Amino acid sequence: MTQQPQRPPFADWLSKTNDITRTFLAASRVPGLINMAGGLPEPTTFPVAELAAIAAEVVHQHKQDVLGYGPVEGLPELRDALAKRFSSPELTLTRANVFVTSAGMQGLDLLGKVLLEPGQLIACQFPTYLGALDAWRPRSPTYRNIVLEDPAFDAVAALAGAQFAYTVPNFSNPSGRLVDVETRQALVDAAHRTGTWLVEDDPYGTLHYDGPPLPRMIDLSARARPGTPYAGPVVYMGTLSKEIAPGLRVGWVIAAPGFIEALAMAKLGADLCTSGLTQRVALAAIEAGLIEKIQPTILDIYRKRRDALCVAMREHLSEWLDWEVPVGGMFVWAVGRDPSLDTDALLPHAMAAGVCVAPSSVFDATGRNRRALRINFTRNDESQLTEGVRRLARAFEAMGVSRA
Repeated sequence: MTQQPQRPPFADWLSKTNDITRTFLAASRVPGLINMAGGLPEPTTFPVAELAAIAAEVVHQHKQDVLGYGPVEGLPELRDALAKRFSSPELTLTRANVFVTSAGMQGLDLLGKVLLEPGQLIACQFPTYLGALDAWRPRSPTYRNIVLEDPAFDAVAALAGAQFAYTVPNFSNPSGRLVDVETRQALVDAAHRTGTWLVEDDPYGTLHYDGPPLPRMIDLSARARPGTPYAGPVVYMGTLSKEIAPGLRVGWVIAAPGFIEALAMAKLGADLCTSGLTQRVALAAIEAGLIEKIQPTILDIYRKRRDALCVAMREHLSEWLDWEVPVGGMFVWAVGRDPSLDTDALLPHAMAAGVCVAPSSVFDATGRNRRALRINFTRNDESQLTEGVRRLARAFEAMGVSRA
């Protein structure tokens, strides 16, 4: 019998992912489980009728754009619309500053491709979005954690020597924190001083429930050269996934023209171009004011769900966890009052109790932070959130976690 040749092994980075991520991504398929782990929007907020009408129209009116290949940088009209949308008195943008991606995740992937050689340093707001860690994992980077709320935070020291600094200043995933204006300005000043690229990932910026929005870091950066097309060190990223619907898979990167050119080279080896159909739908939705039309409903639903979750947590979880009520976004970040709490070990008890939450280890490049939980409030209604919290309390009791 002929012996089969041994096939080459899979790439080493694949063995460095974690089972926990796969567990809560699969949670939606478990009958009766209340999934509070993912960052999922409420499907009833999707403007189905409006999008269906727009899609039918653009297929007939823009056959070549919709059904053919398109420019790697994105549909020119959509780039123009995004430049107009994000321009401000401080920030001047042109088409050359805008790059369209297949949702926000592709932006993160391309960022790693154009800036990282294996083993190079990233400065990351800590804790860090797990999708970003996954996107850059094949390049085996090293990480410097930057804790922006630390009173001793030194922005220049944090950014110096890094290939780029990654931040989510509006309602960070996973912590839900809103970075204050002083810290934003310090990061911008440090980027200009050190030359380090400063990434401002902003998928949740429109999900603001309390108080006024704060200035974007790219706007603060643009004040250095007012009235000229942006050419500074801030890279601003966004997506329609939380504003309209994630299935559109349309995102963007706004940056200096040279950065946009580098992204185009990387995207050629990824998907050549983002779907022309979804780009045309996105353009028509933006021009029709669809985001502004549905946003009040989205904010009203999510604000009520956030409040319901925090009320239930105060009633059932305050003996074990501390947290702050977020002023926006999709998440509550709850930290164990007992320093020895291991939320990786808690997860199986939670699953057995019928609820899934995200343990903090997946938001730490080293996996060592095991004391906290990320809890999503946008996907479930108030009664489900309350029941989910009750189930989580039973998981704490089953695990025998000490009470404060």
